[in-house]
Amino acid sequence: MKAAVVHGPDQHPIYDDFDDPIAADGYRLVDLVAAGVHPVVRASAAGRHYTSTGDYPLIPGVDAVARTSDGTLIYTGFTPAPYGTLAERMAVPASMQLALPNGANAAQVAGGLNPGLSSWMPLTARAAERGDAGLGTVLILGVTGMAGLLAAQNAAALGAMRVVGAGRNPSGLERAAAHGALPVALSGDRDADSAAISDALDGTAPSIVLDFVWGRPAEATFAALGRTGIHEDTADISYIEIGSLAGADAAVPASLLRSRHIRLSGSGAGSTSIADIMTQLPVYMEMIAAGTVTVPTRSFPLSRIADAWTAAADSGSRVVVVPG
Repeated sequence: MKAAVVHGPDQHPIYDDFDDPIAADGYRLVDLVAAGVHPVVRASAAGRHYTSTGDYPLIPGVDAVARTSDGTLIYTGFTPAPYGTLAERMAVPASMQLALPNGANAAQVAGGLNPGLSSWMPLTARAAERGDAGLGTVLILGVTGMAGLLAAQNAAALGAMRVVGAGRNPSGLERAAAHGALPVALSGDRDADSAAISDALDGTAPSIVLDFVWGRPAEATFAALGRTGIHEDTADISYIEIGSLAGADAAVPASLLRSRHIRLSGSGAGSTSIADIMTQLPVYMEMIAAGTVTVPTRSFPLSRIADAWTAAADSGSRVVVVPG
């Protein structure tokens, strides 16, 4: 079969021949309809993500919309290495085959579920924790990327009182503002960015911070969230680290952890239970199908995987690979 094939670390995929997958017990062969080229797909293929196996050659891709032998469109993933979803065919587990809702756009589902769930999971958990208090203020670092844009929409759909979105890309900030987020332009200067975030929060502590970038923006946020005095903190902040596009490390001030009611944790493959993900996948597919969240996409045929891979480096529409 034809597939996108990566032959070594930090190499771009090429359109190449690869052995057909074999469906072991509990697996099923399905045909590609659409698969997203997400940041995790690129990082894992390059060997720079904690999910990377380091074994080459491989087919990248973590999820897809596929067609079964009876014509049913399903959302699926969890293909066994070295196989991924950027291929004409894939073998997928029976436990990971969810029929698309009526009217769902396959490209939007393939492009939106991975980035959308990255914030939907922690947001729904936080909303459940807070009950009648609601989400209050939500702060998003990296709102200019697709995951950040969907996070702004997700927070609004869950009734957030206010959404503050920080990032560096002007057009990305405009997109987030169009969905109701208060945009905060970051410069890369920690002190200036801390002041900008603090001004946007206007004295209100966020109930949840969704951090898609880490690095210096995280450090600027830690500074913005700092406080002085010995009176008890009335805030309750959940800081969720999701991505590290701005750097793998960030220094956390000890004083922040001692002076505030703040929990610092991560959300990603391994830390989020598969059972919880499987519960929320149909919910989020329905939101995409209903237009509750919108997923801008650009489609490329599999034969143009080199162009798709390059285009996916931009932070605008999610690149989706389709047959052809």
